Amino acid sequence: MDKVQKIFVPLAAIVIFLALWEALVQINHWPDYKMASPSDLPAAFWKYHMLFLDRGWETLWRTVAGLILAVIFGTFLGMVMGFSKIARDGLYPLLVGFNAIPKATLVPVIALIFIGQYDFNTVLMAFLISFFPIAVSVGIGLSTLEPEYRDILAALGASKFTIFRKIALPKTLPEFFGALKVSVTLAFIGTNLVEIVSPHGKGLGALFLSGQTNSDYPLMFAVLIALAFLGIVLYYAVVALEKIFAGWAERQPG
Repeated sequence: MDKVQKIFVPLAAIVIFLALWEALVQINHWPDYKMASPSDLPAAFWKYHMLFLDRGWETLWRTVAGLILAVIFGTFLGMVMGFSKIARDGLYPLLVGFNAIPKATLVPVIALIFIGQYDFNTVLMAFLISFFPIAVSVGIGLSTLEPEYRDILAALGASKFTIFRKIALPKTLPEFFGALKVSVTLAFIGTNLVEIVSPHGKGLGALFLSGQTNSDYPLMFAVLIALAFLGIVLYYAVVALEKIFAGWAERQPG
């Protein structure tokens, strides 16, 4: 019953959302150049289905690559801050200040520094916009580790690596996966910033810009739906990993 509910409820929510969207457009008699309706989108998907497959893959692999880098670097940085108060006090202001910078302003800067390296620039932006939540969550998780557990294992002769593997890592996993769910959507934002702003953009962002240039509004809305779909797929991939590695931390509501 629970498995059926977990599938049925999200699907029902999506259907209700699309129905309300369709009703809003029809009631207000909006033309498709003002607000495309869900009924306008199947034709756009079918007309450009090969482009959606090709550009969707380009967006997805660059986003995943940036996210993997964010996991590696963010976890390492979080470990440094979690185990060292000096590092935490020194790095936190820098991280907060960097995260406060609108990432759209970094796109032309990165493009000038790495001229012609489009794939690298796109992956880099996905990384830059998504590593912050991971680093902070891991740092907080490790810094709030109960010292009693660490002291007991140390007294029993456990190495620092053993303490990290047995106590610190499991303690941090729930916070890590919570941050990773946020970073998934942020990584897509970073990828699409470059795809839209860059004059040599590729992926779904470039397809969206093409629809805007040609006043093909159903195509633009279809791209938005495709991006949402990819985001949902990647989010539930993280959820599946969370159940495998940190399923023990899940609590049933009520």
